[in-house]
Amino acid sequence: MPPPSPAPRVAAIERWLDTRGHAATRVEPLTGDISLRRYFRAWLADGGSAVVAYYPLKLRPVCRRFRVTTALLEDAGVAVPAVLAADCSRGLMLVADSGERTLYEEAPRPWRELAVVYRQAVGFVRRIQELPRDTVGALNPPLDEALLRWELKKSWDLFLAPEGLTGPPALAERLRGGLDALCARLGAEGSLVPCHRDYMPRNLMRCAEGGGLLVLDHQDLRLGPLAYDLASLLNDSLFPPASLESELVAALLPGPDGELAYRGAVVQRTIKAIGNYRDFARRGFDRHLGLVRPTLSRAWRAMPSVPELAPLVDELRSLWQPWLEADLLD
Repeated sequence: MPPPSPAPRVAAIERWLDTRGHAATRVEPLTGDISLRRYFRAWLADGGSAVVAYYPLKLRPVCRRFRVTTALLEDAGVAVPAVLAADCSRGLMLVADSGERTLYEEAPRPWRELAVVYRQAVGFVRRIQELPRDTVGALNPPLDEALLRWELKKSWDLFLAPEGLTGPPALAERLRGGLDALCARLGAEGSLVPCHRDYMPRNLMRCAEGGGLLVLDHQDLRLGPLAYDLASLLNDSLFPPASLESELVAALLPGPDGELAYRGAVVQRTIKAIGNYRDFARRGFDRHLGLVRPTLSRAWRAMPSVPELAPLVDELRSLWQPWLEADLLD
């Protein structure tokens, strides 16, 4: 069955914009992602443009959270697209138009250029972590041991087990136990801090003017592991060279404890991301499948430094080898 025509939704958006003092000369649907949200670009009568987000009924609470997290991040000095108008009871929000390409979609760019952006992104992580803990904790369930383990179930069922990467039953049991223990360490109660939860190049965008950084999709802000946002930034979609990675880890999480927290978060986050890529593909959204190999390779690089999983590296090597990048095969 073909998708419904966007024309009725466009007409409703045009009427809503008129009532909010943002008359549009044209409204066009934008290509969406796996989310149920829908986006439209509105060319406004004053000559500018803005983006309209439409939240279906079941996502109206997300719309409301987005308004709250926008205000929180703005107050903390984290740059986000400005909300120009919103009516979450109708699922409509008008935000400043930040352009069409995320940091990931700008690639490839020389890392000497991207390093400047990544340093700013790490500065934003620090500001996010300094948000009021109680306020952030009330927004969404914490990314604690239970949620971290749940995230990995999809990866186990859709990638690790089907591809034979868990090995025979005895090894598979030890691997699952190691991952569970890792999630317990990362998600320990009392150690969680405010985090974005999906802080990656696909949710970062450079401003059209001035080249500064904007943070997108922040409505899932919650308490989570100390190193989670940094692990996401440095190991999801774009993969900085080791020298830049080491610099940024040391800047945010200095010392052996910080390195230990980071390497563990890398393993959890990368394996979780692979499960998402496989899930997206089975739902008809396969453009991220090319990221599976480099993402798994980031997990493999980190595993020898993760005490819960390091004892399994030698036994897993031959199983994982076909999925690893060439420089890791020796």
